[in-house]
Amino acid sequence: MTTLRVGVLRGGPSSEYDVSLKTGATVLAHLPQHFNKKDIFIDRNGNWHIDGVVRQPEKILRHIDVAFNALHGEFGEDGKVQKILERLHMPYTGSRSLSSALAMNKVLAKKAFIHHGIKTPYYTTLRKDTYSTKSVHELFHKMPHPCIVKPVSVGSSLGVSIAGSFRELESALEKAFSLSDTVILEERIEGREATCGIIEQFRNEDVYSLPPIEIIKPKGHLFFDNKAKYNGNSIEQCPSNFDMATKQALRDMAVKIHTSLGLSHYSRSDFIVHPRRGIYALEVNTLPGLTQESLYPKSLVAIGATLQDFIDHLIHLAIGKKRDAV
Repeated sequence: MTTLRVGVLRGGPSSEYDVSLKTGATVLAHLPQHFNKKDIFIDRNGNWHIDGVVRQPEKILRHIDVAFNALHGEFGEDGKVQKILERLHMPYTGSRSLSSALAMNKVLAKKAFIHHGIKTPYYTTLRKDTYSTKSVHELFHKMPHPCIVKPVSVGSSLGVSIAGSFRELESALEKAFSLSDTVILEERIEGREATCGIIEQFRNEDVYSLPPIEIIKPKGHLFFDNKAKYNGNSIEQCPSNFDMATKQALRDMAVKIHTSLGLSHYSRSDFIVHPRRGIYALEVNTLPGLTQESLYPKSLVAIGATLQDFIDHLIHLAIGKKRDAV
């Protein structure tokens, strides 16, 4: 039997380049031995490398049978690399190009949430070409305070700020605009932060929800920002201490988000649980991080699944073959 050649795509022209390198390294380290692994490095300028040599994507992809997409952020999660792989008829892990683009864009994702009856915080947007002192004044009087300001299509909480005053709002917008031409301003919902992962065709379920994780941010952090995500100081409780009804509601919402947005293979959705107003969906990640600090692997540990088995499962999903339950 021919050994399946798996190309692990990592790096990329993204603000999440470093995280992608770590996720890719994790995948390469845990790729089952029955696969022939190929490390495909994409540099910050978008050049593709294999065996230390720069080559065109179509030439590199001739030497693999399936791609494991370990990219994060722009290019890797917004449908761009997916379009390249689809054009070359290369099977790959993760969501398809259209669904990836929809989920990565926070505005489009929120519109999809609302369309499918998934509760999400009130929001508005501002484009860089309409940014002015007048527009900031209008936003300040329109939004509840404090509000959260985010770039529309950037992950890992990069460029995200909380603004409670006019000056803070101006500063937050400038920070977000440095990463995106459109920003989203979102009502800040006070509550407990949670995240819940999804795996398809897992343990006899078409769409399996992993146990929700409660995220307790470290002292000195107003929210689960980029530093809190990767400095190892956050408390990530899995199994969480939510009551059973809340746990089930989080799992049901994660499944609904995954299916409503037409996602594939796996995903991870983020939530805020308000003590009186209920659960709010914030965003969805189509390529959850798999680093040592990442949340998704913690959920796998909680159900007794190994990272190696999970990676094996995703590859089988990508090539359209079922395997034994793990």
